[in-house]
Amino acid sequence: MGSNDLKYEVSQNAYIKLVLHSLKHPTSAVNGVLIGRISNDTVEITDAVPLFHSQIPLLPQLEISLILIEEYFSAKGLNIVGYFHANERSDEFELGGVAKNIGDHISRYFPQAAILLLDNKKLEALKKSKSSGAVTQGCI
Repeated sequence: MGSNDLKYEVSQNAYIKLVLHSLKHPTSAVNGVLIGRISNDTVEITDAVPLFHSQIPLLPQLEISLILIEEYFSAKGLNIVGYFHANERSDEFELGGVAKNIGDHISRYFPQAAILLLDNKKLEALKKSKSSGAVTQGCI
């Protein structure tokens, strides 16, 4: 799902959106897509579109969401370049089966897709302090 010779840059706007979406729904699984483009050897993630914050939806809802997002951003020269996910429980540190399937689906259309898993413990610490550390576990 990621390429070793590519760098990934997440804009402040994209990062803030995915963090705030996760913080707003701390007891729910949260997910969304990452928007951007490839420039030379860098995947530039310029925006994030939060999708769901409850049960991860059935395929038709997800498919419609991805089609609408792709249509909207392709007119601006941008594409879906990845997926972000925060688990429902703070002690879960791996992508679940459905989240992996969504990431696989996105990577079929964009092989260099970034899959970001947010660390719920770091999100919780962020709420309690002025910590500026990253809340993702990195590209998978």
